Amino acid sequence: MEEFPYRKKIEIDKPDRPRLPKETAVIEQIGCTGCEACISFCPVDCIEIVPGPVHPEMHKLVEVDLERCIGCQLCARYCPWETIEMWSWEEGVAVAPELTVRSLIYDYDALGADESAEMRVGPAGV
Repeated sequence: MEEFPYRKKIEIDKPDRPRLPKETAVIEQIGCTGCEACISFCPVDCIEIVPGPVHPEMHKLVEVDLERCIGCQLCARYCPWETIEMWSWEEGVAVAPELTVRSLIYDYDALGADESAEMRVGPAGV
């Protein structure tokens, strides 16, 4: 399997996928409401809950563990807010840091993502 370009920030005690998928799911977290509907459809339990950027103790988001996603498309199909898109594996890995507001799984630039989210959402979620 090709080398994954990001370092994991947290280690998750869940099995790795057997092979590289053709596609992977990426959540555009700026539109995520934290409803967790996608979690119930994921057959490999690769979607994790992360704190939101503005009110982390109240607003939660979800994030796909790209190393474990098998590309089944169920989360994208059943997301009520249509914030999950399927990308080719290579494109998904490249675009994920741009669409991820808050990551606990990967070593994305959290400070830059928080500032970007604040500019798109406005101060204090306005």
